[in-house]
Amino acid sequence: MIGLDEQTKCARIVKVFEDAYKSSLSIVILDDLEMLLEYAAIGPQFSELIAQTSLALLKQHPPEGKKLLVIGTTSQVSFLDSVDLCNAFSVTYHVPTLKTEDAKKVLEQLKVFSEHDVDAAAEALNDIPIKKLYMLIEMAAQGKHGGAAEAIYSGREKIKISHFYDCL
Repeated sequence: MIGLDEQTKCARIVKVFEDAYKSSLSIVILDDLEMLLEYAAIGPQFSELIAQTSLALLKQHPPEGKKLLVIGTTSQVSFLDSVDLCNAFSVTYHVPTLKTEDAKKVLEQLKVFSEHDVDAAAEALNDIPIKKLYMLIEMAAQGKHGGAAEAIYSGREKIKISHFYDCL
């Protein structure tokens, strides 16, 4: 929603919730809430209109016979707390960063590295958030010249460890 004004962003957020209510079971994921609210630590500044719209939608109960799960992500919990958005969620859960062993398990499941490169890649990923790990894998899977992701994810090719290090 980059480049949209506040009113348009609010209208889009409302539409997402309205569309979700059309199904009996829906999930809405609000990824990077502080970005959605145009949060800037300097000041601090954020969009009051988008915050109020989001808060109202989060507190609103779905229509009868409809169930809605809303998942929000943030790296700025204290900010969301300050604008009372944390209280709009039933549960908050801190996702810890991945240690080397955890990263290795993720990499083994993804099967994007050759077996002998998994340990080296995992060592480089100690204390990394899961979201950043997936972004790094996606960048590395594109290859040096782009377009290699399909071959990587299909298993026909593996990510080269040297290129992975370049992505770090």
